[in-house]
Amino acid sequence: MPEPLPEPVPAPATADRRAGLGLLVAVALVAAAFAVPHFADWEVWPRAPRSMSDRAIPPLHGLWEPTWFGPGTLPAVLLALLGWRYAAGLATRLPWRRLLAAAYVAALAWMLALALVDGESGLTRVLGSDVEYLPTAREVEDVGELLRTYVDRIPYSAAPDNWPTHVAGHPPLALLFFVGLVRIGLGGDLAAALVVVVLAAATAPLVLATVRVLGAEAAARRAAPFLVLAPAAVFMAVSADALFGAVAAAGLLCLALGATRWRSSVRTGVAWSVLAGLLLGCCVMLSYGLGLLGPLALAVLLLARSWWPLPVAGAAALVVVLGFAAGGFAWWEAYPVLHDRYWEGIAADRPAAYWMWGNLAALLVCTGPLLGAGLAMLGRSAFRRERVVVLLAGAAALAVAVADLSRMSKAEVERIWLPFVPWLVLTTALLPERWRRWGLGLQALFALVVQHLLYTSW
Repeated sequence: MPEPLPEPVPAPATADRRAGLGLLVAVALVAAAFAVPHFADWEVWPRAPRSMSDRAIPPLHGLWEPTWFGPGTLPAVLLALLGWRYAAGLATRLPWRRLLAAAYVAALAWMLALALVDGESGLTRVLGSDVEYLPTAREVEDVGELLRTYVDRIPYSAAPDNWPTHVAGHPPLALLFFVGLVRIGLGGDLAAALVVVVLAAATAPLVLATVRVLGAEAAARRAAPFLVLAPAAVFMAVSADALFGAVAAAGLLCLALGATRWRSSVRTGVAWSVLAGLLLGCCVMLSYGLGLLGPLALAVLLLARSWWPLPVAGAAALVVVLGFAAGGFAWWEAYPVLHDRYWEGIAADRPAAYWMWGNLAALLVCTGPLLGAGLAMLGRSAFRRERVVVLLAGAAALAVAVADLSRMSKAEVERIWLPFVPWLVLTTALLPERWRRWGLGLQALFALVVQHLLYTSW
């Protein structure tokens, strides 16, 4: 029987045109999102009215506040230069386990260096904010009472006893994580921030490991430098949503392991599937939006060609959700209450006519403009050659589209959509090699510019 012919690869000129058009559209979208509110005098309320000023920078939830030089500037520039020069070669040559270790260390160093451009406050100012989890976590004395009264304290009508913004906007596991840090003596602003960074840095190696388990090690190696040096590090360093993204990546990796190990050992497959379900169930109790991990989970099972883990993981996830319900917090009761609070607050002032596309521009600031080029490479030929990357990135894009079109995401998505960002960044593996060589430098430079010119709020 003759060997099948190799799948067609886009001609260099065609690939360049696709990537170039995608990059051009991404840059134009970001430029328009920054320019339109300013020149059209259009109030889009990226920040709460009490904190608005002439320095607001929609589509980001931040301010124009240049920091030309800080303690982290030199380390960040050095890491960017070293990464641009050596990362691609190391990603190709290093043994797999060493590559994962190197990706973790480099991601951690990159996140810390960028945050420290603003000095220690770059790590502490977010988690210490009165709208975040940590100040509330320090006041929690009775976890059982917290769960039983959680829903009652979501509405604005519960004032002065209502939850601050981020606590009200998430299920209780996010708050309970920080309660746990407080209980073990890591409840200081700096200590908690370092815990978040250390855990969030695991996202890149977890995503890489998932891609390899699904049979696309070469694509994982090509994407590795972009996952490590992504501009998303600016927003990940002290954001609880980056922590949620790490838990999501761990859950999807376990699901991939369960699906691929099932044939050789049912017991092993069941064990990994149970762990996947518990982690993904925790995701649902960390953020209401992480129910949108569903398309990614289905993409993992489709790529692994095994649906056996689905009922096992689903049952394990249900145990987590029902366990919280037994403790007093029912997800299905809380979400409608949150929906009402959301639309009673600033969401009602944020015009959908801007944020439906402004959200996408904020996402491109987080991922870097090269995402436009990567997404432009998706197509029939890419599916034939890089099925794993196409399906995972496509599932993440679907999740983002649903979040955007539902209008439950209006502004702040550079933080909210962090769990989906690394799966989108995988599209850089589809770019021609010459694009990847200079594109990595573009991404690192973009991250440095964003960190030094803008106060990003996260």
